[in-house]
Amino acid sequence: MLIPLFPLEIIVFPYESLNLHIFEPRYRELIQDCEQDNIQFGIPYYRAGHPLKFGSIVELDKISNVYSDGKMDVKTKGVRPFEVKRYVKTYPNKTYPGGYIEELFWEDEADPELRVLIRAQLEELYQYMNIPKRPESLHEDFITFQIAHKVGFNKDQEYAFLQMTAEKDRQTYMLEHLHKMIPMIKEAEEMRKKVQLNGHYKYITPPEL
Repeated sequence: MLIPLFPLEIIVFPYESLNLHIFEPRYRELIQDCEQDNIQFGIPYYRAGHPLKFGSIVELDKISNVYSDGKMDVKTKGVRPFEVKRYVKTYPNKTYPGGYIEELFWEDEADPELRVLIRAQLEELYQYMNIPKRPESLHEDFITFQIAHKVGFNKDQEYAFLQMTAEKDRQTYMLEHLHKMIPMIKEAEEMRKKVQLNGHYKYITPPEL
């Protein structure tokens, strides 16, 4: 299937809302086509000067603002992941690029117990990081794609996560990451508190001999 492509240095997940500022003329044309023809486009991950194979199809939600010079602020939403089989420099009769893609098969059947564990781990993580407000996406029936940018993945982890087709595999991957990350965050926070105490008078009760 041939679709328009908009390579970016970000990884977009299904269900994710993404706000974009569009300034290049070719991508302004793409957004106009999406609005007029109700088409979707793909955002493959772009790294080190090259677009990679995997990304997500997104749909235009709305054009929030159009500036006097033609630049735009738009709201989009991730729909489903894909793999690029072949890039084309320009989509037929357009200025923006395109590519032949294959949509990835994926499903959202979650393990309820893993979901509870992930939520508990995130609550603990946010407590250590002094984040008072939990993400709105962390509701009772959340899908891991909805919170994938909220758990501290690096870009390589995000890219691997996008390619996982089973929700239970994504849950396991996320939980293992949190199990490794939280002790490191806790240790860093304890070190920060110790550093802050340096130079202060310490109230220490000596032991009785």
